[in-house]
Amino acid sequence: MANLFEAAGLEREAPRPLADRLRPRTLDEVIGQEHLLGADGALGRLVEAGSLGSLIFWGPPGTGKTTVGRLLADATNLAFEPISAIFTGVADLKKVFEAARGRRAMGQGTLLFVDEIHRFNKAQQDSFLPVMEDGTVTLVGATTENPSFALNAALLSRARVLVFRPLDAEALEKLLARAEEIEGRALPLDEEARASLIRMADGDGRASLTLAEEIWRAARKGEVFDAARVQDVVQRRAPIYDKSADGHYNLISALHKSVRGSDADASLYWLARMLDAGEDPLYLARRLIRMASEDIGLADPQALVVAIAARDAYEQLGTPEGELALAECVVHLATAPKSNAIYVAYKRARAAAKEHGSLVPPKHILNAPTKLMKSEGYGSGYAYDHDAPEGFSGQDYFPEEMGRRVFYDPPDRGFERELRKRIDYWAKLRAERE
Repeated sequence: MANLFEAAGLEREAPRPLADRLRPRTLDEVIGQEHLLGADGALGRLVEAGSLGSLIFWGPPGTGKTTVGRLLADATNLAFEPISAIFTGVADLKKVFEAARGRRAMGQGTLLFVDEIHRFNKAQQDSFLPVMEDGTVTLVGATTENPSFALNAALLSRARVLVFRPLDAEALEKLLARAEEIEGRALPLDEEARASLIRMADGDGRASLTLAEEIWRAARKGEVFDAARVQDVVQRRAPIYDKSADGHYNLISALHKSVRGSDADASLYWLARMLDAGEDPLYLARRLIRMASEDIGLADPQALVVAIAARDAYEQLGTPEGELALAECVVHLATAPKSNAIYVAYKRARAAAKEHGSLVPPKHILNAPTKLMKSEGYGSGYAYDHDAPEGFSGQDYFPEEMGRRVFYDPPDRGFERELRKRIDYWAKLRAERE
């Protein structure tokens, strides 16, 4: 077949993906980042001024970071030099810097666009500093990771971080409409299926166009898909996120804070979001156990029991039956009385242990298995609490050099209301017996 094209004097071009064909040609065509590219946006103002500083674009995949970098170079008359941290080593960087110096000598600036910049190690990131400082390049780095953790402080101090937002439903709808205009045909989806496709894209413009292509390929003439059929055709659950990236941590944070905030409905929503995205249910079970200890504690002693039981139930039943146990646990935790008194008490005790780590227990509470130890006073004066009235001796169990300390201060909520009564009662007895 290739020979037929060559014989006819024709050059055959491979089909281009829809996302590539819809790539914006000007900044005005970029969808979903109006907060940056509008007249009052950070990038809009920089383009108007005709001058860029070094920038870090932080945002999820498919939000236009690479496209905006290329269009910024066009808008400010800079040579666009794209590289990827995945495929670029130190030797490659040196060549890129030399080429940029050559352009600069000829009066041409360079916008060096570094995709996945967080994948460079510290030494590689440091290599950008001299060429940024002397103006050899205007660095625009793109990352899906939080720059505060993924990039060197020295690099961050020389660049401005701009946040790219996931595309909302309205922006993704505009993108699909533009795709239909270019294709000259409508997507064969009913209203519910179209909404489902947008949810599957999960804020990723490129993903939405890839899904649209799959739908067009799969549909037979005159066929219109409903939401269930779309799921079968594209074999994708929504939303999708990288479990090692910010989306993972953002959603578990949302779940944890919803539970802490006693909002059972929001807690169920975030649990469902994570499970639907393919999160490991046992990871969620472990986090629920932590929430039971950290945010509920002894205000509801059953919370930890329920959380551990939910984990065990999931291990027994698996997906999807075991997910109901996790949902039950989430509702129990969200509706339980809240207390971080144990969490705070343990932190106080840890701090005291570090401060007074060399102190030994008072001798009267130490065992004396040998005559020598007895002669040294070990166990002397110890009162067996079960022999004391009310089963309470009131002895001091802290190191003598420390004196008594108060770490645990239960609030007047849930079961800890009863613990407060007990602690106050023992304090009264202790004061009487002292």
